[in-house]
Order: sequence, then structure tokens, then C-alpha cells
Amino acid sequence: MTAYIIRRALYAIPILIGVNLLTFALFFVVNSPEEVARLHLGDKQVTQEQVEAWKYERGYHLPLMYNGEAEGAEQFTETIFYTKSVRLFAFDFGNSDSGRNIGHDIRQRMWPSLALAVPSLLLGLLLNTTLALMLAFFRGSYLDVGGVVLCVALMSVSALFYIIGGQYLVGKLLQMVPISGYDTGFEALKFLVLPILISVVYGIGSGTRWYRTLFLEEISKDYVRTARAKGLSEQWVLFRHVLRNALIPILTGVVVLLPLLFMGSLITESFFAIPGLGSYTIDAIQRQDFSIVRAMVFLGTVLYILGLLLTDISYTLADPRVRLN
Repeated sequence: MTAYIIRRALYAIPILIGVNLLTFALFFVVNSPEEVARLHLGDKQVTQEQVEAWKYERGYHLPLMYNGEAEGAEQFTETIFYTKSVRLFAFDFGNSDSGRNIGHDIRQRMWPSLALAVPSLLLGLLLNTTLALMLAFFRGSYLDVGGVVLCVALMSVSALFYIIGGQYLVGKLLQMVPISGYDTGFEALKFLVLPILISVVYGIGSGTRWYRTLFLEEISKDYVRTARAKGLSEQWVLFRHVLRNALIPILTGVVVLLPLLFMGSLITESFFAIPGLGSYTIDAIQRQDFSIVRAMVFLGTVLYILGLLLTDISYTLADPRVRLN
């Protein structure tokens, strides 16, 4: 197990290096520091002295990858590539183009994102799995057909409809919870109820339909017919055998959502004014603060790779037939 984890962690290094190089090329080769400076200053009459001052304050005055004027190791460390990209591997995110410490902002904003994403994921997984098992149990019946039709209908509706409709119905008409905003401590619960509810409802269609397909595929296999031939009840077969053997594809689907637990939901946080990492990223894109965007891209890559590693490890816990090689 230890050797496997170390080997998979080493596999992640070239991936992170590749993402880092690609991100650097997109932000600094396509758009030069000169263009970035003029983009932020935004004044057509800006002077070259103002551009150089802006670049110097934010470290964009350095050469891109090689500093011929420096000596020794500083030829590579006194560059934009080292200060803006290489340091990300040590989780040194530096400062944003507006002067704020990105690492401090991430530590502050990760908690609202987790408070929204974790309950949404767990409640959605529990509800979708339960509904899918129910449809699989009553497969071929009117309940199953109606459930599938309802799932397709729910999948066809945009997430914006659920958000705007939920804000109008629950927040404005019924006035049960605030429409948007956030607070600290237990006061944050009243601001999280509606976005969590909407996130769960929005995922019912796709989640239930996907899990139902997995369960029906398992039901058709030989071991299920053998279990029934032994006299086991349908409920026991579904929960004891089918559900357990379907956990591997379920875990594979869940790993895609793991980065969202930390990174936050871009649309939901923005519409509900939740100060999480999702709205942080959206605000950075709107302000064209590329330092924050680069940091969030790198952080999202790290979390996704970590999620893949945790998924592979969890396979052995869900199914003993899987072995780590």
C-alpha cells in the first residue's frame, strides 16, 4: 500500500509540471507583462513610466525564464517563471495583482465553500442512491418509468432556473430564508439552507438516472441470480450485493466532485453572495487578476490528483477483488 501511494504520488509530478508550464505559457507568452500592465491600468493615455512602475511593484519587470544580468542561481530564480509559477509547488501563491495575499484569502474563503459543498455532496449522494435503488427495485413498473421521465425533465432544466426560482419562491414569496448573503458561526446556517437545497435538487435528475443504470447493470449479472436462487429477498440482494458491487463506478463519479469541495461552486456562490473560493475565482476573472486565476488552476489540479489517489485507495475497501499493483 505504501509503495503504491508513493508511486502514484510520483506520477502526479509530471502532470503538475505540465499544467504549470501550460498555465505559464497561456498567461505570459500569449499576454506579455507589458500587455497585462496596460490592461490593468486601463487608461489609453497611460505613460510608459506608469507601466514600468506597475510591473515593478508586482514583480513583472523580471525576465520571463532566464535572467542574463544576474549571477549563479539567481539567473533562474530572479525570473517571472520562478516567482510566479515554480513557487506554486511550495504552495507559495504570492500576492494578487491588487496586492492581497492569495494564501490568506484562500484560507479565509475555503470554509464557506466547504460549508456549502460538503452537505450538498453527502445529501445528494444519499438521496440519489436511495431513489435509484427504489427505481431499480420497482424496475419495469409505472413508478420506474415515471421516475426516469422525471429525471430526464430535471436534467433538462438549467441550474439558473433552480437558483432564480428558489430565490424567488423560498426567499422572496415565502420569506423562509435570506435570498443571499453570508455570516459567520451558526448564523451562516440560514444563508446555506437554500443553496444546499437547490444544489441537491439540481443533481437529482442526473445522479439518480446514473446510479439507476449502474444498479440495473449489476442486477443482470450471474451472482445476483445465484443470490436469488439461494432464497435471499430482493431487498437483501439490492442492499447487500448490488449496492456494494456498484460502489466502484459510484466512487469514480464522486471523485470528479472532490475538487469542488474545496474550490467551491462558481455559479451558486456568485448568485448567493457566498464568500467562497468559487466567487473568489469569478471575481478574479472579472477583474482580470491573473495571479489569482493561476493559483486556483494549480490548486484545482492538485486537489483533482489527490482525489484520484484517494479513489484508487478506496477501491480496495469497497471491493476486495481489487488489488493495488
